[in-house]
Amino acid sequence: MPAQDKISARAVVITGGARGIGLATAQHLAQEGWRIAIWDRDAAEAEAAARSLGASGLDGGHIACPCDIADEASVEAAASATWAAFGSIWGLVNNAGILGPVAPLWEHSAAEFRRVTEVNLIGTFLVSKVCVPRMLAQTGPDRGRIVNVSSIQAKEGLPMAAAYAASKAGIISLTKTLGKELAQKGILVNCITPAAADTDMATLITPARRADLTARIPMGRFVGVEEIAEMVAWLLSPACSFSTGAVFDISGGRATY
Repeated sequence: MPAQDKISARAVVITGGARGIGLATAQHLAQEGWRIAIWDRDAAEAEAAARSLGASGLDGGHIACPCDIADEASVEAAASATWAAFGSIWGLVNNAGILGPVAPLWEHSAAEFRRVTEVNLIGTFLVSKVCVPRMLAQTGPDRGRIVNVSSIQAKEGLPMAAAYAASKAGIISLTKTLGKELAQKGILVNCITPAAADTDMATLITPARRADLTARIPMGRFVGVEEIAEMVAWLLSPACSFSTGAVFDISGGRATY
């Protein structure tokens, strides 16, 4: 079966899919014939995003599921609705996340630090915990792909972003562990570490902070969400067949290892 035919027969869950990297990925995959399930905390935005994708490559169209990824019951409900609608999924993109405090570590409150960890790291764990058994139950030796969205800050740390950097570092370790656990079970698990991108998070920082982040990127600009979507699409595709538990940088030269 040609790669494009394989793709057109697939469905994918994208958390945080109503905006930013998630929406750009949904738009890119929809154009390739994928069927999209957008999971997002904002139900109205998720519905609008799903409608904006147009007709899908399969009967039934795209769907939106309200979901708080830090709440296991909410994640289970979204998964149940998605599998009921699609029957199976090929891809999972763990993208949803929050920035948290832009302040020195000692000025983070414990509640703020916990909230960032609960969304970014525990949320990725919960979505994977709920979806992986369903993916394993699917027929065939090749059961799909998982892409986790981390950050270049996970590798380097970054002043004024301790909670965010630490939570994203945890996603790298989770990816490597789950990749090894599933390596012979037909599901590949990989992770991307983008540099700063023009998303909703970028609107939460000051011009001085933006200038500092840009200066850290040798290419001298933020990464475009469409560029990230291209990388995610490849990692989800059948063309990615021998990479698992791996970290793929898209950092404009910022990554040093």
